[in-house]
Amino acid sequence: MDFIKEIDTEMSKIQYGWVDENGERHTRLTGFSEKYRLQLPEQLRKSHLGVCWDQVELQRKLFSDAGILTRSFFIVHYDGNKCPTHTFTIFEYDGKTYWYEHAWEVFRGLHKYDNFRDAIIDIRNKFIENELSGEFDPQNLVIYEYGAPKKTLSCQEFFHHCENEKQINLESL
Repeated sequence: MDFIKEIDTEMSKIQYGWVDENGERHTRLTGFSEKYRLQLPEQLRKSHLGVCWDQVELQRKLFSDAGILTRSFFIVHYDGNKCPTHTFTIFEYDGKTYWYEHAWEVFRGLHKYDNFRDAIIDIRNKFIENELSGEFDPQNLVIYEYGAPKKTLSCQEFFHHCENEKQINLESL
């Protein structure tokens, strides 16, 4: 999988953070829900600063340029004020399923699975253990598969974009 080395090289230029509606750079999430704007791949290539939402869009493009079809997912725990989320990229190659991760530093890299179901369940469990400290309401944890946004979006618009796409039902996998 030589294409992974090329994607890693491009993604290694990206730091975790976000760019607000005025083009200001942030490394802390303070003000994120009010001022965030999703960066399209070329914008992220210029800013070199993006959260997982931005990074997945660049990954989608890089994999597509390498001839690899990806699927993008948005996991969210609706818990009132916080609503922790993560977006991630999955693809199939040589009969196996892979999760490519860059933004979530502790899991950065390529993860191999026998099938899609195993990948989704593993990522879901890692999200629960690491982002929710194991405390969550299963009714409030949702995973959506979503397509590429056509324009920059605010935080609220990005939520709506993902929520209007396909919800993953783990019981039916």
